[in-house]
Amino acid sequence: IEVPQEAAGTEGSSIYLKAGERYTVEELLYGMMLRSGNDAAVTLDLHHSGSIAAFAQAMNEKAAMLGATDSHFINPHGLPDKRHRTTARDLALIAAYAMENETFRTIVSTQYYAPRAWHNKNKMLSEYEGANGVKTGFTADAGRCLVTSAQRSGMTLVSVVLNAPQMYERTT
Repeated sequence: IEVPQEAAGTEGSSIYLKAGERYTVEELLYGMMLRSGNDAAVTLDLHHSGSIAAFAQAMNEKAAMLGATDSHFINPHGLPDKRHRTTARDLALIAAYAMENETFRTIVSTQYYAPRAWHNKNKMLSEYEGANGVKTGFTADAGRCLVTSAQRSGMTLVSVVLNAPQMYERTT
């Protein structure tokens, strides 16, 4: 995928994509999920749907199908927008569904992506027995947020903490 001008320089966390560079979908997914690359999220969004609005609509339709009825997405990265909202319950539903996908599970459980030398920001993977995903998040409006999946004794659980300064401790 060629990085569009609109994605380069996306605010917040970034993997520092430049317009015109080419990446595989896999590389962009790893950059988005391990490094919170908002620029990777926008690149994938535009590749998938052609516009941020069209992708948000697809996200909202999928969320509704999953029963995540208290969410409304405006963008692919979660940066603040007064119309953007979600709940811990909805994020847990979405994460549980996503963890059913083998490719997603592989990506979010990866601690280090060697081809790009990217470390996963999710400390649960190394500090909590059985942790196998999912995603950290932070904005000034939302605070520190963490969606975690862990498997022990054949049971998988998903935990979500929002606006939690001690997100790893609360999750544990």
